Amino acid sequence: MPIEDILDLHTFKPNEVADLLVDYFSACIDAGIYSVRIVHGKGRGILKKRVQGLLKKNPLVESYRNAPLQAGGWGATLVELKPKFK
Repeated sequence: MPIEDILDLHTFKPNEVADLLVDYFSACIDAGIYSVRIVHGKGRGILKKRVQGLLKKNPLVESYRNAPLQAGGWGATLVELKPKFK
């Protein structure tokens, strides 16, 4: 999987999301990517709530917010990662 500033969760099972976010964010930080858009889809909001709950607890996450309409709106979350200090 290429490490980019967008992570689309549509191809993953819900039980894979927690580990995926940790691994993906670590890889992003190593690659110098500190802003990531997570596309979780709109649906009933179940995956969005799960993702945002995981983001709240993740020590690599500086902040997160709902994406604006042009970046996915209700179906995406923007995440700012903490920079890696040497």
